[in-house]
Amino acid sequence: MELSDCSNEYEKLVVRMNMPRVVIDNGVCANSTVVKIDSARSPGILLESVQLLTDMNLWIRKAYISSDGKWNMDVFHVSDLNGNKLTDENLIRYIEKSIETSHYTKSEGYTGLTALELTGTDRVGLLSEVFAVLADLSCDVVEAKAWTHNGRIASMVYVKDRNSGNPLDEDSDRVQRIEGQLRNLLKADDGYQNDTRTCVSYGGNTHMERRLHQRMFMDRDYEKKFDSETGPIVSVQNLPKRGYSVVNLQCKDRMKLLFDVVCTLTDMAYIVFHAAIRTVGEMAFLEFYVRHSDGNPVNSEPERQRLIQCLQAAIERRTVKGVRLELCTADRPGLLAQVTRVLRENGSNIARTEISTKDGIARNVFYVTDANGNLIDPEIIKSIREKIGIEDLSVSELFPISCRGSIEKEKQQEPHNHLGHNGGGTVLVSLGSLVMRNLYQLGLIKSYF
Repeated sequence: MELSDCSNEYEKLVVRMNMPRVVIDNGVCANSTVVKIDSARSPGILLESVQLLTDMNLWIRKAYISSDGKWNMDVFHVSDLNGNKLTDENLIRYIEKSIETSHYTKSEGYTGLTALELTGTDRVGLLSEVFAVLADLSCDVVEAKAWTHNGRIASMVYVKDRNSGNPLDEDSDRVQRIEGQLRNLLKADDGYQNDTRTCVSYGGNTHMERRLHQRMFMDRDYEKKFDSETGPIVSVQNLPKRGYSVVNLQCKDRMKLLFDVVCTLTDMAYIVFHAAIRTVGEMAFLEFYVRHSDGNPVNSEPERQRLIQCLQAAIERRTVKGVRLELCTADRPGLLAQVTRVLRENGSNIARTEISTKDGIARNVFYVTDANGNLIDPEIIKSIREKIGIEDLSVSELFPISCRGSIEKEKQQEPHNHLGHNGGGTVLVSLGSLVMRNLYQLGLIKSYF
């Protein structure tokens, strides 16, 4: 056997020895499935595990993370979107196989597509103009996601040539025109110092939501004072004797919360050695013992404040207020530009969007508010549906999912409340109920809480 063959066999042996060991148990916890992962310590392995679980639409309700020397032991309590245990044996085997192989194989990625990355100043109608430019230049949008936060917008858009179905020619004048026109659309007109950024790439295996976090972070969207009463609570303190910084977070629980936090810690070059995550009712409590990649804890007040701000921003980016509109219809050229134009002409601002096209069917989700970030008048929603197509566009959510349980609870108590007692809370619930009732009466939703 030649030396090169011996080296290859040795590398395969090392990979097999270090592959994660996964155990999925439904008997430990009454209301969640326990996923235990033992793995050799490597950079980013925690993020990969959390990312894989959340990409399968699993809700992480509780977790314990520990790193002893060169080995990780991670325990996740997960449920499906309805809060139930995982009972499908095929899904359980798929999770086991995916975790065991995810760290040593590349994801398939968006092959055959051109990726556009955009960052700039947000404004009403911006996404409508972006999609109009792409439609005019014969680009079909296959997948896209866009987030807005603190007056900034970050978006990833995967496109293909409308005529050939292939990626855009790297050396074509059209790519330069696309970049130039998008850059002009994204330019700040309010004196904001950060530059507009556009980027064109081909193929690759970029995780869209992780990349959006990175784009927002690079754009410094965290540089704004957060409301301590309504926003996430974050604290950072050092344990000098142990050499750790302890990061504590408290906020409303929601899907992908742990992913958003771990993603930001990873991108800021902090290594998680131990962590405990738990949920109590609607609230989530997260505690991390971290060090910077240089082996040191947080060593200055500016660094501590920056870490706090970045984690607050990471949580807030995905917390969206407004109406959730979902469009499901046969795809056609210019569909996205047409739909977003209707939203813009009706004074609606797209706070977040998720675009996907598969097998000729477009499934587009928009979280929209009015121009001031407030709830939209039900009559406007009705007008939008009539113009786009009542059968194609559904209104499936008015409040953020993370807030819905508390609204239900308060609404149950509403008959016992009077304006003279807890007036502020009662007025808020009454306003929410009134808007939902109007939507129900207009036939825009089937029920209201």
